[in-house]
Amino acid sequence: MKISERLMRAKPSATLAVNAKAQELRAQGKEIVSLAVGEPDFGTPKHVCEAMKKAVDEGFTRYTPVPGIPELRKAIADYYGKFYGAKALAENTIVSNGGKHSLYNLFMALINPGDEVLIPAPYWVSYPSMVELAEGKPVIVPTTAESGFLADIETLEAACTDRTRVLVLNTPSNPTGGHYPQAHLDEIAAWAKSKGIFIISDEVYDRLVYAPAEYSTLCNFWEKNPEDVAIVGALSKSFSMTGWRVGTTLAHVDLVKAMTKIQSQSTSNVNSMTQKAAVAAFEGPWDLVDEMKVAFQRRRDLAYDIISSWPGAVCPKPNGAFYLFPVLDAFYTEETPDSASMCTKILEEAGVALVPGSAFGDDRCIRFSYAVDDEVLRKSLEKIGNVLMNK
Repeated sequence: MKISERLMRAKPSATLAVNAKAQELRAQGKEIVSLAVGEPDFGTPKHVCEAMKKAVDEGFTRYTPVPGIPELRKAIADYYGKFYGAKALAENTIVSNGGKHSLYNLFMALINPGDEVLIPAPYWVSYPSMVELAEGKPVIVPTTAESGFLADIETLEAACTDRTRVLVLNTPSNPTGGHYPQAHLDEIAAWAKSKGIFIISDEVYDRLVYAPAEYSTLCNFWEKNPEDVAIVGALSKSFSMTGWRVGTTLAHVDLVKAMTKIQSQSTSNVNSMTQKAAVAAFEGPWDLVDEMKVAFQRRRDLAYDIISSWPGAVCPKPNGAFYLFPVLDAFYTEETPDSASMCTKILEEAGVALVPGSAFGDDRCIRFSYAVDDEVLRKSLEKIGNVLMNK
């Protein structure tokens, strides 16, 4: 049997590798805490779960239209109007099996073999592999910790060629928690439009932004330039529905049709009962988001203060999501010369699982998730600090 070359080029998930090592140590009887997980530690709201149960009781268990049931597509369009004032129609939306699926469909719909895709680094782990699976070429655009890991027009311009077709933006960011102010986003969008570059704006964490930072989005730019941008969202992070697998895309109707064609030949519709639950989520109430934001901002400040106290650590203060991405290469040694080996050392000696920065395109860094209980977070960071400083 011969596996396809495109799949052989794809890299396995680094986060899954971390989880596998953690499970191995747990099987040996060791107590392991994970600061690697990318999901809220809050339960899904009761009214969402009740909507799912009602759908089952009423026999809503059949196939649905591929892009989603009409009331859910309308609820998605209304979401952008409610929170950002953008006018959209149901036909501008499609529901997919999680934000990852939405992104994959977009890359497949937009990229021809050899097309280049600008990806600012640090980046979410799956972007480059998705581009490669679509037979495109990922072009990594470096950013700096001093800028909060935000891309700027100068570095994007330097990476741009006549083969550049797509730019991926992510705000708030996984892995850095970096968040683009609206003016910064608008500036980049105007530059991309002038170059004929399509923007995929990954806004999965859009409601998890911490004051004094303000919400930002490209959905208003999309309203005026629907052929130049697509907005990806999800309920997984903002509504604590990671396992429900609801991803959304706001796009030009022709692009929605193209994504529907791809989805019709791969997964077809999202789980029918989940779609009913998603309608309930979009319609509200949204109390859980406010509750999570208070907790996450408190935990961010706790973790930031501890990490910043480590001599040699450089830690930009994130304005969104629930991650910190400190530069920790000052602690690398001959025995632990990179982020992967350092994460292994921390896992074995401190019993805390983290994700190496190499998975996100910056080997100087390590990703910390603060989506855990405050006291667990505090104790875990203290243990990590002891390992780094050889105490």
